[in-house]
Amino acid sequence: MACWRHLFSVITPTYNRAHTLERVYRSLREQSFQDFEWVVVDDGSTDTTRTLIQGWQQEASFPIRYVWQPNQHKKTAFNNGVRHAQGEWLVAIDSDDELDPNALYQMASVWEQIPPAQRNRTVAITGLCARPDGRVVGDMYPRDVMDVSSLDMTFRYHVRGEKFGCLRTDVLRQFPFPEDIPGFVPESLVWRALARAGYVTRFVNQVFRVYHDDGSNLSREGRADGGRHALGLWLLAHDTVAYCLGWFRYQPASFFGAAIRYTRFSLHLRAQRVARPAGRYLNHWASRLLVAVMWPAGAALYLRDRLRAAAARSKHSVAA
Repeated sequence: MACWRHLFSVITPTYNRAHTLERVYRSLREQSFQDFEWVVVDDGSTDTTRTLIQGWQQEASFPIRYVWQPNQHKKTAFNNGVRHAQGEWLVAIDSDDELDPNALYQMASVWEQIPPAQRNRTVAITGLCARPDGRVVGDMYPRDVMDVSSLDMTFRYHVRGEKFGCLRTDVLRQFPFPEDIPGFVPESLVWRALARAGYVTRFVNQVFRVYHDDGSNLSREGRADGGRHALGLWLLAHDTVAYCLGWFRYQPASFFGAAIRYTRFSLHLRAQRVARPAGRYLNHWASRLLVAVMWPAGAALYLRDRLRAAAARSKHSVAA
């Protein structure tokens, strides 16, 4: 059994975000619960990030550890942070966001309320995000306290929108982000793997994070851009149609949409001459049928993406 130095490790992967990191630091200084460390994983920044962190290390009331790595990707920086974490629970916060002042205290309180017999199968405590004006982002949970898998929360209860919480460090080390896949990899692939392994999350209607949208959210960028993050988005679509059909009856439209995206991004990958990861097939007849039925819609969206990209290139050439 691991011997943890802190209850929480707050992990912040960052790349050239010295201008926003103070927001995270300020929110950590204001935490009402102080049994935590802050691990900043610098993904090869060329700005003043290192100098900034070194200054805070001299004055902070909590330990700050600075981990530098050559520029790779956020998922690699996250995995690196998990390996360095000395806290039992891991809180991953972006370099431009902030925690609610009582976030860590509330998470610790929720953990204490979970019966000891149930704790081994609990992998996460997840609450809500709010905008700076206090408005909750996305949906609230159907009940104030729910112990279900992340797959149930997504497909059975139809809860949408940005959510936030903490995860067990020991379990996360067994489910790292795949570093052999280049570029963007959706976070939900890891959470779904945890759910299929039998872990549940305690969902609570409490705000843990203040969400600042600066327009550079990578997951949203991937959805909006037809081809730029095709591999990561194909992986998510594949996961849905290949491994999640048990939830089809709760939300059929989501699966039809995933089948469309499966074809759309498959065609993008073919056009980009990017090989799909080995071992990811549609082994179930229902998965193959679903993709086949929705193939025309996926192909149509792919053609739309290509036409939009061509129009954008033409407009840029004229402007130049």
